[in-house]
Amino acid sequence: MSIHFHPTDPTIEDDHDANLPSSDEDEDETWDDWISDSSTQRGDCRSLFDNKTGNVEDIIAYDKAAHGFDLNEACARLSLDVHGRIRLINFIRQTKPAPANIASLTGKESFFTSDDFLRPVVEDDPMLRYQPDDWTDSEDEDSLSTDRRIRLLEQKLTETKRDFQEYRKIVNQRFNLGQTAEPSGLPPKRDDDSHYFESYGANDIHAVMIQDKVRTSTYARYILGTPSVFENAIVLDVGCGTGILSLFAARAGARKVFAVDASDIAMKAEKIVKVNDLDSVITVIRGKVEDIQLPEGVKVDVIISEWMGYALLYESMLDSVLVARDRFLKLDGVLAPAHSRMMLGLCDASEIVKDRITFWNDVYGFDMSVMAEEMYHEAVIDVVGSHAMLSTPSVVKELHLSSITTRQLDFISSFKLTSSVDRRTKVTAFILYFDTFFTASGNPVAPEKEVDVIQENDAVVAEVWPLGGRPAPQRRMSQHHKKEKSVDKSAGDATKTDVVTSFSTGPKSIPTHWKQTLFLLKEPFVVDEGFVVYGHFHCRKSVSNSREIDVEIHYTIQDVEGQNESPEVIVQMFKIQ
Repeated sequence: MSIHFHPTDPTIEDDHDANLPSSDEDEDETWDDWISDSSTQRGDCRSLFDNKTGNVEDIIAYDKAAHGFDLNEACARLSLDVHGRIRLINFIRQTKPAPANIASLTGKESFFTSDDFLRPVVEDDPMLRYQPDDWTDSEDEDSLSTDRRIRLLEQKLTETKRDFQEYRKIVNQRFNLGQTAEPSGLPPKRDDDSHYFESYGANDIHAVMIQDKVRTSTYARYILGTPSVFENAIVLDVGCGTGILSLFAARAGARKVFAVDASDIAMKAEKIVKVNDLDSVITVIRGKVEDIQLPEGVKVDVIISEWMGYALLYESMLDSVLVARDRFLKLDGVLAPAHSRMMLGLCDASEIVKDRITFWNDVYGFDMSVMAEEMYHEAVIDVVGSHAMLSTPSVVKELHLSSITTRQLDFISSFKLTSSVDRRTKVTAFILYFDTFFTASGNPVAPEKEVDVIQENDAVVAEVWPLGGRPAPQRRMSQHHKKEKSVDKSAGDATKTDVVTSFSTGPKSIPTHWKQTLFLLKEPFVVDEGFVVYGHFHCRKSVSNSREIDVEIHYTIQDVEGQNESPEVIVQMFKIQ
C-alpha cells in the first residue's frame, strides 16, 4: 500500500550525502551532545500508543494519564540502561502491545539484548534522545534498592553467559571440536549466510555472470589494460567464484594472487587454476574474508571484487570487501572497482505491469488478482528499454570505495526528477540502476564524469578474448577505456589525469545480468514535459535478513508552474529480496 501525509519541508538538499555524518563527526559527538539536541523539545514527539503529539515530557505524562503507562517508572523498575530504554521504546512502537502487557515485562525478554531494536522505528524519534534529569545508567550501586541491585546483577549474569557462549564457539571452531548445544534460554544466532554461500556453489549462476559481456569484458579491459596497477602486484580477489578475475590478474603480470571464496565453488576454482598452470601465482583460500588469514605481514596492492548485487547493494557483499580493505589493503593500495553510483529515474513500466499484475485480473475467466497484491511491496528485477526512461536520472548515492563505511550503506537521500517526455505519459514505476567506475589510481571519478554505455555492436569482448591461442589484435585504446580526471584523495579538491574504465547497468546499455530494479507504483501518475518529482529515497538492510534491502520512496509531484499535483507526500515501501 501507499501512504499519504502532509509535507513538512519542501526544500530538497542538493548534497545527496548531507544527512550522513562524517566519521570524524561521529567520533566527536558524545551522548550528552546528542540528548541535548533541541529535538527533544519539539512538539512532534508521538505517543507510544496513539497519534497524540507534543514535546517529549508532555507525551510521557500523557501516556501515563491516558494509558496508564509511565515510561520513566518502567525504565527504573527494569533497571534499564540507555540501550535498554531505546530498545523498550522501539519494541513498543514496532509491536504495539497493550499498556497492561508491558507491566508484565521482567527485563529478561530477548528483545532487551537484540540490536534489531536499536534501529529507530520512528525516524528521528525525539523520545529516543530524551533522558530525564533523575534517571541515569551510571548510578552508584550503593544507592540502589535491593530489588534494583538484584536486577542489575541478573543482567550482568546474562551478559556473561552470552559472552562465554561466544567464547566457546570460537574455541570449537579453532580446535575443530564438536558443536555443543545452545544453553536453554539463549535464542539461536540468526544465519543470513548459509543459503547465500550455498547458492554460489552451482555452475549455472557462474555461467550467467561470465556470459554477461558488459560485466566480464569491463573487468578484463581494466585488469589487462592498466599494467601500472597489476604488474608485479600482490592482489586479493574477494568472492573469486570460478577465479576469472584472478586469472586475468595473473595474465596481467601479478606477482601473487590470493583468491578467496566461502562457497563450494572454491574447490573448482582451485582446479581451474591448476589446469591453466597458474597455481604458482594464484592461491585459492576457502573461507570468509572476515575470518581468513594471509601469510604473516602480507598487505596487498590491489583488491578486486565483483561484489555488486541487484540494486547495487543487494546481498551485502560490499560489507565483506570493506572488511578486506581495512584488514589487508596497503595505505596506497587500489580497490577495483573504485566508485559506484546508484541512479534513480521515472519509468514507464507498462509492459511489466501488464505481465506481472493485470495478467492476473482474468485467467481463463477467473479473477486471480489476489496473486498480484504483493507486487507493489516487492521490487521487480527486469529489463526495460531506453524508451521507458521518462526523466533524467538522479544520483541517490555515491559510493567511494576507498573511504565509505558499512554504516553509510544505510542512507536517506533526496532526489529531483524532471520529466523528459514530450507528451502526457503515465509513470508506473521508479527505476533504479547503477554505474561503476575503475581507475588506475583507485581514486573516485569527478562528479561530472559520465559513464561509458556499451552498445550492442561494440566489440568489447574481441578486445580481451584471444581466439585460437593467438594474442588479441593490437588496437587503439578503446572508447570505453579513457584518460579522465579523477578526484585525488591526497590533494584535497585537486584532480589528476587518470585512466578510467566504466560500465552502466541502465536502460541505455545492453542488458546485464543485474538488469534494472523497478518499484511499481500503487498509484501511477501522469506527467508532461517539465514536471518535477521531488522526494527522498530511504535504503537500509532488512531487519529480518541483512542480505536483503528495505526501500521507502517518499515523493510529491509538481507541474511546470511549480504547482503541486499531489498536495500530500506519497510514501511506498518495498523489499528487495
